[in-house]
Amino acid sequence: MRDVFSIALSCLLALSFFTSSEASDGKRRKVSLPTRSITVAYAVQTASVMTNCFSPRLRSILAHIAASTGQRPLVTSGHRPRAHRRGSLHRLCQAADIRVPGVSESRIIAAARTAPGIGGIGRYCNGIIHVDTGPRRQWAHCGRRGGGLLAAKRRSGRRT
Repeated sequence: MRDVFSIALSCLLALSFFTSSEASDGKRRKVSLPTRSITVAYAVQTASVMTNCFSPRLRSILAHIAASTGQRPLVTSGHRPRAHRRGSLHRLCQAADIRVPGVSESRIIAAARTAPGIGGIGRYCNGIIHVDTGPRRQWAHCGRRGGGLLAAKRRSGRRT
């Protein structure tokens, strides 16, 4: 991401020199520059979330979710080079954990299911949805041994 900003800053500086240049006869030249719109289909939660290595397939899954829900997904976790599980697709930069602000989990999952190239779809108790490009599978996970928020809600429901 820093490289992109460095390149953009360099381009702006170069353009400022071109647009302020004068011809040898003292008249200002009009420079017409090509315009290009770059749309990013997702945002990152914090600057430390690594997404620069996402494959085009994973980016297209995130773009599909954005188009289906009308909101850009917020990537909470991307590439994790030291992920605990050896087979984790986060280690291979082929998985993302996302939230979509203002969109229900069920709607995000429905959008992910229809994304071309989707592999795994996971749902966690904290509202985060996992998408990846691996084999097709789906799961819901609430901590170790069924703990987490869902188990706490079940336990509190039994007491009352």
